[in-house]
Amino acid sequence: MPAEPIDPTGVTWTRVDERYITVKFITGIIGWVITLAAVATPIVLDALGVIGNIPGWIEILVSSVVVGWAALDLWLIPRRIRAIGYHERADDLLIRRGILFQRVVAVPYGRLQYVDIEAGPLMRRFGLCTVQLKTAAAATDAVIPGASREEGARLREELSLRGQARLAGL
Repeated sequence: MPAEPIDPTGVTWTRVDERYITVKFITGIIGWVITLAAVATPIVLDALGVIGNIPGWIEILVSSVVVGWAALDLWLIPRRIRAIGYHERADDLLIRRGILFQRVVAVPYGRLQYVDIEAGPLMRRFGLCTVQLKTAAAATDAVIPGASREEGARLREELSLRGQARLAGL
């Protein structure tokens, strides 16, 4: 992952699993199919004469915008996933995400209240999970989506131990 101006100096990011791209494609396609069906319903009902006349230019404009937006959204999925990364430092965990609007969050180990792992049916099918970090301040809560199940379990144990060690020092 190339370094960006927002990245701390000397940080090598660990990327999330590449299989997460497939998961996001599947969920994205399902979401856009539902959206396209919702947009197409009035157009089909108009064509069948069930509802009043919708001007043809509105049908074409709305359909084109939704299809274009869906194509752009699906096209950007690999870049969005490859922009997610994390790095374990001595006192905190850095989490990076974003292409256009980039964000780097530093989660201090001493602030960790608990580390949660969740995986829905699709994530389990691909051997992935989401690691959620809950802290004393809601502003520093963070998420690492698309970690392999093994890496998620390792992160949960490692971060919990580091959090307990830092809390004991307070």
